[in-house]
Amino acid sequence: MTDTELLERITVRGDVFGGKPIIRDMRIAVEHVLAMLAAGDTAETILEEYPDLQTEDIRACLLFAHRSLAGEHVHDRVAVRKAS
Repeated sequence: MTDTELLERITVRGDVFGGKPIIRDMRIAVEHVLAMLAAGDTAETILEEYPDLQTEDIRACLLFAHRSLAGEHVHDRVAVRKAS
């Protein structure tokens, strides 16, 4: 999966978590997945706790964080969805 395809998994909806980046339009915040990883949870643990997630979603979160810290404007490339 390309970086572009991974980043397409990250979306923003103003009505979900105050417009924070989420995964595939679900109510799972990128920052939550990153916090779990930082706390020492493995990808396998996260996937067990959130069966709707896929390995590529975790990779997308890491890529999003990396690109953000590298100074890239990834927020400009994230799909913004209207409230449903």
